[in-house]
Amino acid sequence: MFLLLASFVASLAMTMLVVRSSKVHAHLSMDVDTAGPQKFHTTPVPRIGGVGIVIGVLTGLGVLVAMTPEVGAKGLVLLACGLPAFIEGVREDLTKAISPRRRLAATAVSALLAAWWLDGVIEHTAIPGVDWLVSHYWGAVLLTVFAVAGVANSVNIIDGFNGLASMCAVLILASVGYVGSVVGDPLVTSLALVGAGAVLGFFFWNFPAGLIFLGDGGAYFVGFYVAELAILLLHRNPQVSPMFPLLVCIYPIFETVFSIYRRRFIRAVPPTMPDGIHLHSLVYRRLMRWAVGNRTAKALTRRNSMTSPYLWFLCMFAVLPAVAFWDNTPVLAVFIGLFALIYIVMYWRIVRFKTPRWMVYRRRSRG
Repeated sequence: MFLLLASFVASLAMTMLVVRSSKVHAHLSMDVDTAGPQKFHTTPVPRIGGVGIVIGVLTGLGVLVAMTPEVGAKGLVLLACGLPAFIEGVREDLTKAISPRRRLAATAVSALLAAWWLDGVIEHTAIPGVDWLVSHYWGAVLLTVFAVAGVANSVNIIDGFNGLASMCAVLILASVGYVGSVVGDPLVTSLALVGAGAVLGFFFWNFPAGLIFLGDGGAYFVGFYVAELAILLLHRNPQVSPMFPLLVCIYPIFETVFSIYRRRFIRAVPPTMPDGIHLHSLVYRRLMRWAVGNRTAKALTRRNSMTSPYLWFLCMFAVLPAVAFWDNTPVLAVFIGLFALIYIVMYWRIVRFKTPRWMVYRRRSRG
């Protein structure tokens, strides 16, 4: 737990420094666009929360090097691999001029580096046909790069409300770390603790007040880190089911897949076009009824933060069975299908104003 504490304190302190000095770098770091389809804040907020997370991870890894040099050195390699994704994301946060394609390409480079330096590749999927692909080295690398870039992008997509993406990342890291400890993998367990502590340090300032955002740098780095640890756990421990990484990350992954389907085949618009009808956006608009019509900053911030717990529970519906049945492929596959069904039904009912009354929060706002 000392690793978690060290990374937490460092991330907490660095994020506080970024928040307190925001007036100095506001012209670069502030998210001043409060009118976009995916914007739910009322005042400009710094969007470079990834800086504190990376510093937290670096600090935790420094402690790990002192405790277990060999394990810590591999952790530093993983951090180095993630820098292309982080740097391009931060460049977007500061300049607002880096295209999504370029950010995804940088994340793919990070995944390639991890495959090369840490041998972190997917070699088994339990999916007919795909297993044939990953039986060839470059096929495994290709699928790994696609998976890592996809998860990183999916974390960026769910980063819409205070605490949503960061707490989901903590839940995923905790589950990966737990399974790592069960199978006796000190590398995965230690790195999961370091990552969870660093993200929690950011979470303290992000939820519920929304004093700082992950930004693209934070979202892409956290997504890369989560995906790589899940892949390393699978690669280093054959007894772990290949369905475990998929189920444990299924919430952000399915949100992305469903969004692509919805935009491309239902709305007939490019899949990359942003919109305001993600599941978390619908929860905000149609379940948080108590603050509808109240435009004060206090009411809107609270409405924003109270949206996230709905999705935390959805994420936990995947994480808990993944932890309970981490070595049972058929059961994990059933829960993947069950999650997809629950998500679709939930989305369908909310979008058609048929949400169960018990899910709608109607407490009268006090302004």
